[in-house]
Amino acid sequence: MGLFKRFSDNIRANLNSLLDKAEDPEKMLDQYLRDMEEDISDAEGSVARQLAVTWKFKAQLDDALAMVEKREAQAVEALKKEREDLARKALEDKNVNKAKAENYRLQYENGQAMAEQLKSELKEMKIEYDKLRLKRDTLIARVQSAKAQKEIYGAVSGFGKDSTRQNFDRMEDKVLRMEAEAQVAGGLKSRSLDQELESLNHENDIEKELAALKEGLMFSKE
Repeated sequence: MGLFKRFSDNIRANLNSLLDKAEDPEKMLDQYLRDMEEDISDAEGSVARQLAVTWKFKAQLDDALAMVEKREAQAVEALKKEREDLARKALEDKNVNKAKAENYRLQYENGQAMAEQLKSELKEMKIEYDKLRLKRDTLIARVQSAKAQKEIYGAVSGFGKDSTRQNFDRMEDKVLRMEAEAQVAGGLKSRSLDQELESLNHENDIEKELAALKEGLMFSKE
């Protein structure tokens, strides 16, 4: 399985987990990006290791090819000195190194192809990460907007609800009751004054009646 395939699977798995969990989306997205960064770091390590193996095969290929040339030259030199036995050994070792060189060439070419594939997938991972990092900023802005709307709607839904209206009605009744008590107190004071004045008038009537009786008695004595 390629690096980018595993990376894409992780993206889908983490995204589903994000949707399923009733956690803070901002924290989840940040954690999600950190997980992606770790995946990218692991992928970079894989690419580096693959390149190291590829360079090793390239060095072994170069050494084997150099040995092929060296043994061929030594075989020619041995023949010039009429050392056919040494020439034969040199050619045998030349063929051994030639076979090694073909094997190293195959390993190098395969390793190089794998390294290029891994580098391509790593590049895709980084592009995907950059896209999602930008999308994260958009999602966080939407989350903050949703939170603000939720707070406003919550305040609006609670504004003027029954309990609040009842409290206001209760306070209004209390104020009306206080005003009524004040009016009653004022009325009692007014009635008390009226009674005093009425009593005063009543006393005047008695004095008048008493004076009349006295006057009558005086006339009767005469």
